[in-house]
Amino acid sequence: MARYFMYLGYDGTNYHGWQIQPNGASVQEELQKALSTLMRRPVEVVGAGRTDAGVHASLMVAHADIDALADAAIWVGKLNRLLPPDIAVYRMRRVADDAHARFDATYRKYQYHVTTSKNPFLRHYAWRVFQPLDFGRMNEAASVLFEYTDFTSFSKLHTDVKTNNCRILYARWEQTGADEWVFTIQADRFLRNMVRAVVGTLVEVGRGKLTIEGFRRVIEAKNRCSAGTSVPGNALFLVDVGYPEHLFLDAEEKASVSSAVNDSHLNS
Repeated sequence: MARYFMYLGYDGTNYHGWQIQPNGASVQEELQKALSTLMRRPVEVVGAGRTDAGVHASLMVAHADIDALADAAIWVGKLNRLLPPDIAVYRMRRVADDAHARFDATYRKYQYHVTTSKNPFLRHYAWRVFQPLDFGRMNEAASVLFEYTDFTSFSKLHTDVKTNNCRILYARWEQTGADEWVFTIQADRFLRNMVRAVVGTLVEVGRGKLTIEGFRRVIEAKNRCSAGTSVPGNALFLVDVGYPEHLFLDAEEKASVSSAVNDSHLNS
């Protein structure tokens, strides 16, 4: 037996999120079914995190304990033939037996896509806003996130986590097209629903309904009711997950995996 990290992407439109659900399709279930078919025994898959219903990933990482592979690339091809067309495994890497896709991650990075005009080709992958937004002010507010670690105000209520502390490493809006903007946020960890709640509250700033100081007070309130509403999940992408290199038992650089994926798949 050997442990492997699998780098994969998926279009979340037809799924009730990453995690297995009792009454809905999930990405985790599809990946487990494919691996179990290949290994001819039940295989459990553990993801780097849980994406909600409709949320996409241009780069998710998951681990599984399977038979040692002489050529992982061949098994990637076999997996992709079994997986539905909206899920793709890019690469598999042998890791230490105690490496964990969730607990060993040093950071996660998400992007949220916004469009200010109607575009039928973005309807599944961007949120259309109808009111003008001041993205400059939204970036001012986003910079306030670096001053705090307790983000209870942006967390889904009644979760089972022991702490609501997170360390924000990057948070900024950037224009990617004439009518398109992307919010990129990177942190050591995220709370349930956190990114969508942060974006929803920043939009309140962009609409002039909330000041920079008001945004600061939202964080300090440590109360979900004080923050803005969660924006739709279909415009949210998990785009990267980082790990210490010492976990890997092969010589390949993880950075090459991330750059190749982000250059060629859903995040284009």
